[in-house]
Amino acid sequence: MNPQALTERFEMRLGQSDLDELDAWRARQSDVPSRSEAVRRLMEQGLAADGKPDKREIRLGDGEKLIILMLCDLFKKLELKSDIQPEFVEEVIYGGHFWALDWKYPGIFHGHEDSTAVLHDTVNILDMWSFLEDGYSKLSKKEKDRVAAEAEPFGKHVVFRGFDGNGEGEYIGIARFLVEQLDRFTKFAGRELNAHMPTVETHRRMLAVFQPIRRTMTGRDLNADEIIGILKATLHPSRRRAQA
Repeated sequence: MNPQALTERFEMRLGQSDLDELDAWRARQSDVPSRSEAVRRLMEQGLAADGKPDKREIRLGDGEKLIILMLCDLFKKLELKSDIQPEFVEEVIYGGHFWALDWKYPGIFHGHEDSTAVLHDTVNILDMWSFLEDGYSKLSKKEKDRVAAEAEPFGKHVVFRGFDGNGEGEYIGIARFLVEQLDRFTKFAGRELNAHMPTVETHRRMLAVFQPIRRTMTGRDLNADEIIGILKATLHPSRRRAQA
């Protein structure tokens, strides 16, 4: 509990089921706190965790500990090679040093989980650029010259540049996983995918033009007019007004 004077009070009413859960929680504590003290502790835990997604504790149940120790024993007996050291994991469990797992293996206990919104964005962007590159590659020389002229300066090299490695790392990570591990959008295999500049907002403007067209793309490629329209969306609206 925070070292502060307990001067404020307020009334709180609980239903029987909530009260039973509170009493069960109190009974699991070594000092069996009073109900009011238990509520204070639970409140402090909740407030400490709220808004701090990076603050986490590694906790293992008794069953999980047993399974992990059995696996460690199996690894040692079979003399299996692994980056994870079974002796170290055993010491962590026997000593209750669960925090040490995060220190030793930050690549496992990093707390990151890909955003579903970013995943959908990335898939849509890769899908759009697959159609753009395929459609552009099948244009005639005359049509490519027209794209270069009408979508200047974005129509000369119609190639997916990727995402910003600094500010858009989650997009790059998802894109690379899709391409390298799931064999999706293999057109982009072997590319760095680091544009070294922010690109997501640009891709989203292009998607606003592409997605209505996407619904008509069964069995055909993008034509020159469609490619020009999508590439023109690369230019920020403020710059379009300045050029008008």
